[in-house]
Amino acid sequence: MGRPPRQLVTREAIMGTALALVDEEGADALSTTRIAARLGVKGPALYNHVSGRDEIIDGMRDLIVAEMDLAPGIRPWTAALDSWARSYRAAFAAHPRVVPLLVGRPVRSVAALQAYAEAFAVLREAGWPEEHLLPIVRCVEYYLIGSALDLAAPDHVLPPGEEPPPGLEPLLNPPPDLRELAFEAGLAALTRGFERTLADLREHAGGLPGLRREPDAARSGRSV
Repeated sequence: MGRPPRQLVTREAIMGTALALVDEEGADALSTTRIAARLGVKGPALYNHVSGRDEIIDGMRDLIVAEMDLAPGIRPWTAALDSWARSYRAAFAAHPRVVPLLVGRPVRSVAALQAYAEAFAVLREAGWPEEHLLPIVRCVEYYLIGSALDLAAPDHVLPPGEEPPPGLEPLLNPPPDLRELAFEAGLAALTRGFERTLADLREHAGGLPGLRREPDAARSGRSV
């Protein structure tokens, strides 16, 4: 019957295969050799489309960002933050094994940079000072990455049947929706803290143009 036809190798196929490989086998499994084997070709064939492992990781980030619903135009800024946070968490929760490959890497992904640009624009429009934009976005990212990784963690901290020391009884019977409760509490706390910070900045700025008041209509439309 002859050999089965080889799968067409494209940049998109390489990235998709890499993401599936890491999803199934973990970050340590990522290599051009393993990707090529899944595509039915030899490793060197990949270098016609990608420069190497780093570019593949950047491409995997692109695929994850593409899964996020980062619809522009959501206002006020608190509603935009809430929407972005939920979408970000859902996308990374679907690929928790990829997160270690992305942490600490420079962001070269065009899609990721565009997402940053949109977040900065929304915060800037709300009156946040320029020096606060990146700290706010990174703070939310830190929280969401931890939350996404926790979705792949065991439900119980203690080994089955093991009694905790006095005072740690809540560890025995965590609520079934613990992760969602923790996520909602954390996101609400972050948002309230940011709102208070912005209000304090406005109060101490004495009406400087860069810290204008949020319109009443926008304030009344807050969703969080």
